[in-house]
Parts: sequence; C-alpha cells; structure tokens
Amino acid sequence: MSVHAARSPLSAIFLLHIALEAPLALQAFWSPQSLPFLQMNNTTVVMLKLYAALATGSCITAFLAYPLPEFLPGKRALAIGFCVYHSVVSTILFQTPRFIPHTLGPFFESVNLTPEVVWGTFHGLLGLGMVVWWQATLHYAAAVRGVAQ
Repeated sequence: MSVHAARSPLSAIFLLHIALEAPLALQAFWSPQSLPFLQMNNTTVVMLKLYAALATGSCITAFLAYPLPEFLPGKRALAIGFCVYHSVVSTILFQTPRFIPHTLGPFFESVNLTPEVVWGTFHGLLGLGMVVWWQATLHYAAAVRGVAQ
C-alpha cells in the first residue's frame, strides 16, 4: 500500500457533513426569519447568523479536508472534532422541547418522531460515521508512522 495514494471511500463522510450543515447555514445567512423556528427574535437571529458563520467555516474545512490523505493529523483531528460536534448536537436536539412548528403526521407524533428527533438522528449518524472513518483508516496512519521510523 502506498502512503501517497492513501484514500478511503469513507472520506465521503466529510461531504455528508457539508450536506447536513450547508442548507441551514446558507438560509441563516440570507433569510434567517424564514426558517421554521418558533419564537424568533433579534437575539436568536443574531445567534443563528453566528452559528451559520461557524457552520460555513466547518463546511469549507470539510471540503478542503476531503481530498487529503487519511493519515494526515489535521484531517484526523478534524474528524474527531466533527464527531464531538455532531454527538453534542444530536444530544441537544433529542432533549430540546419542540421548536420546529412542523409535523411528520399524527402517527409519527404518537411515537415521538418529530423534526427535531429526525434532525438529531442525522447528527448522531454523522458522529458515528466519523468514528467509523477514524477506525477504518487507522491502518493508513500506522503505515505512515511505520515508514517514518
């Protein structure tokens, strides 16, 4: 295995991060009041725009990290950071009271499947995906470490 061609198809997890974060970030920049959130005021709009700036930065970072070799410490650190971020966001969304005034229907409401829970599930899956990427690409980092010694 050549360390110069160290690429895993699991790196697509970085693109999935972009797919989950970019729509909210873009809408929060250009039209935050049109987001379907309850009780929006000036403070929440400012906080939403600040979050959008962070999310946009993370999307750009993920886009730039995606093509990099799996063994680079920066890419691995970014994956752990994303894992922590998505895990925390998932937990917050699972525990939050309703703030999205849309429903998936009476049946889904009866089993507590709300938009917040669905959104939290996507974040949880991305957090798990980052862990899977980390574990599946350990051999790339170990190979580089072995070459360097």
